[in-house]
This record gives sequence, C-alpha cells and structure tokens, in this order.
Amino acid sequence: MTEEIKTLIQAQGEAFEEFKKTNDARLAAVEGKGADSAPADLLEKLSIINADLTAYGKDIADIKKSSARALLSGSGEPISEEKAAHKKAFGEYLRKGTDNGLREIEQKAMNMGSDPSGGYLVEEEMDTQIRRVAQTISAMDRISRHVTIGTARWETLVKTAGMSMRRIAEGGAGGETTEPTYTKIGINVYEAEVEPWVYNATLADAFINLEADLANEAAIGFAEGLAAEYFNGAGTNGARGITAYTNIINSSYAWGKVGYIVSGKSAAFTSVAPADALINLQHGLKSQYRPGAVYVMSDATLATVRQMKDSSGAYYLWQPDTTAGFGGRLLGSPVEIDDNFSTIAANSYSIAYGDFKQAYAIVDRAGISLIRDDITAKGTTKFNFRKRSGGGIVNYEALKLMKFATS
Repeated sequence: MTEEIKTLIQAQGEAFEEFKKTNDARLAAVEGKGADSAPADLLEKLSIINADLTAYGKDIADIKKSSARALLSGSGEPISEEKAAHKKAFGEYLRKGTDNGLREIEQKAMNMGSDPSGGYLVEEEMDTQIRRVAQTISAMDRISRHVTIGTARWETLVKTAGMSMRRIAEGGAGGETTEPTYTKIGINVYEAEVEPWVYNATLADAFINLEADLANEAAIGFAEGLAAEYFNGAGTNGARGITAYTNIINSSYAWGKVGYIVSGKSAAFTSVAPADALINLQHGLKSQYRPGAVYVMSDATLATVRQMKDSSGAYYLWQPDTTAGFGGRLLGSPVEIDDNFSTIAANSYSIAYGDFKQAYAIVDRAGISLIRDDITAKGTTKFNFRKRSGGGIVNYEALKLMKFATS
C-alpha cells in the first residue's frame, strides 16, 4: 500500500469520526422536535464532511485504478510483431488517412475479419482504454455480468424452478417428482456511435497523442450514454434499465417482474426508524444472493443514508471500507455509487440491492469500428466510432429495488 493511500485512509477515518460526532449532535438537537428543527450550522458542517468522505473515497479508488493501468495492454506481455505493425499503420490512418495495407495487417493482427460494414477495427490499446474508462464512470458496468458475442442477439436459458423431493412410505412405490422449469431470455445488441472531430492542423501536430485523445473521447461518450441506459433505458434500440421493467411490491413478487420494498414515506425515509426500510430491502433478497450482493445508489442518496443509525441508536449502518470501493459498506454489503441512478423523489426507485453478476447482463458485440471522414466538413476530420451493445435483467429474483412511497 502506498503512503498516499495510507494518508487518505487515515484522513477518511478521521473525517468519519468527525461526521459521527456532528450527526450525533444533530440527532440530539432534533430529538422530539422533528428533523426540520436541526440547527443550520450543524447541517452545513455535516454536508461539508459528507462531501469530504466521498472525495477521500474517490481519491483512494482513483489511485488504485491508476496503479492497475501501468501497462496499457493489461497483460505485461511484449507486443507481437503483427500487433506492432497494426499499431503503426493505424496511427498513420488516424493522422493521414493512408491505408498502408491496414486491411491485411488488421486481419493478421486481430486474427479475425474486418468490419463488413466498412471502417477498421479499433486498435487493441484503444479498445482496452474504452473498457477502462467505462468502468470508472458506470457502477453498473463494473458490477454486472459481461457477455461478448459475434451476432445480433444473445440468448440464455434460466432455470426458474428445480426438482423437488418426496418421501416414499414403507413398502410404497416410487414415482415422478416435479421437473425443473426453464425460461429463455434474449438480449439484442443495437448500434451506437460517437463521432469526435479534429482540426486537420491538429492532426499534423506530432506532439498530440491522437490515439489516446480519441480513445478517451469515444470512451466517455459511450460510457455516459450506456450508463444511463442501464438504469432507465426502455430497451428499444438500446439497453433496458433495471427500473424499466414491471415493478411489484415484493410480497407479491413473481418471475418476470422486479420486487420492491417501500421506504414508508413519499420522497423520503420515515422519520421514525428510517433504517428499517434498508433492513427490509436487504432481507427482501433471497439469502443465496446476499453474499454477492451490493447496494447501488446516487451520491446524494448515500449522503442521506450515511446519517442513519440502527433502531437503538447504538451504531451507524454505513462504515468506510477501502476494500469495498469509495462507497463503503452498508449493513455489511458494499455500496456502489452511480449518479445515473435517480435521486430520492416521490415514487422514485432510487436504491437497488442485489447480486448484479446474476441479475443483469451487459452484452457487447465483438469489436469497435472506426471510419475516418476528412471530406464532409472542410478543414476537419471526423472519426466515427461504432459499437453494438445491449443489456437487460436475466435473473429477476437476484435484484430488489426501494421505492420512495407508502405503497
């Protein structure tokens, strides 16, 4: 562990101790008077410390990610002759538009055919960069299952019920028991594009790391668009988000729907024992999914949850934990922060809890293509990146939502 991380961990721990003291003072001040009676100076101090806690956690996570990026290829293995040739030819194509036998080099280096719709496959290091940046922007990208396909649709069988046992009476005859039941789930991949443009004068500047810059621009564009879809996408020409299915009170849960727990109050947690809703959410998920389960919420929602204690007021439900990412742990489970998730509002679904590796699949078609266009706009060159992707729930019982309402 680096000295920088040690320093940040210590600072985070000290900030959390100060946070607890300040929040305890707030709780004592409002006891019997209602939450709206909290002194303004305590609320302001609490907000500042909350922001500091989030910042420390993000800094720790960023340092760990930076260390993991030391080798761009991620493998540490020397680059092959074919891939070195592809890298050089691809750089020439980006800057000058010259082919230099790139099509043939690409097929040798990638051991696969070029994109039949036109364009060249993105150079390997750029493709790796796109995945890395997506993981720093989208919690759903980090925690969900990833599937790569070579077709337009991915299908999987899910077992919704297993076999049952029965007893046989002494001297009785055996017989059939219930059979397992299966259902087929399919996720289509749809095309998306990002098209950054560059002044031609910039292309001639040898001091600009063009490959890295374009990869970063494309990465951010894809990551931000997809990250929003994983929560709210309708599934039409894109991924279907976890809140876009038929949601049903968890006591009436049925396969094909997503069960939810209510907070007990519209647009808020209840004033009395607010943490009970979080405990109900956690135990609304079947026990076999809880070992791999995480909470997902926005940073603003976490700021509210951080202030909660158990019903006896003895301890805080949230604790910092660098091994669980900058979101820390809530009731023992890791917290993932994603600001694409809606903040608390009337009837909003603003907290999710589940084993996302089993619940949600992100499906990508292999390869990201690039078409260079220096004709359409005079004095500039456009770089059209295209990828095909989709996403959806594949196991409905491995995920639960919290609805901020009374029913």
